[in-house]
Amino acid sequence: MGTINRRDLGLLVLRVGTGAVLAAHGAQKLFGWFGGGGLDATAKGMEAMGFRPGKESAIAAGLGEAGGGALLALGFATPAAGAAAAGAMAGAVSVHAPAGFFAQGGGFEYPAFLGFTAAAIGVTGAGRLSLDHATDHVLDQPWVVAVAFLGSALAAAAVVGRRQLQEDEEAKQEAAEEAAGSV
Repeated sequence: MGTINRRDLGLLVLRVGTGAVLAAHGAQKLFGWFGGGGLDATAKGMEAMGFRPGKESAIAAGLGEAGGGALLALGFATPAAGAAAAGAMAGAVSVHAPAGFFAQGGGFEYPAFLGFTAAAIGVTGAGRLSLDHATDHVLDQPWVVAVAFLGSALAAAAVVGRRQLQEDEEAKQEAAEEAAGSV
């Protein structure tokens, strides 16, 4: 295994800490653990925020966070795990963006930080204190990293773009209803 160095220890701490936070957030969405609302409440919230269909959106967000977080913590399939978590956080950023940057005012600071951290771990790799290392980095090839992040970026762009189109359509419909009501 070789000598464990500070880089490996640092990656372990960063992976476990970030992965645990992401996994807990996903567990709130999927199972209602840690004070979360569970899948039904999350689905209703996703619908209210413009993500349709709500249940599928809630499952995708929950799995991206819980699954990506758990895999990051374990250091297994790290590129795919980092990409999944970063993609889930891109959706969260889109929700919080209207409130500005800082989390204190409901902004996107926190999900952006988690997303960038997950992405950085996915690109950097898990280090020697990981299941990736124990399994000879089978899923840690450069092409896997590229495909994982490309897929995540495309999925996040599609979700955010679709959500924006739905919001635009709803705004047009409301404007038409208001115009019809004032006649």
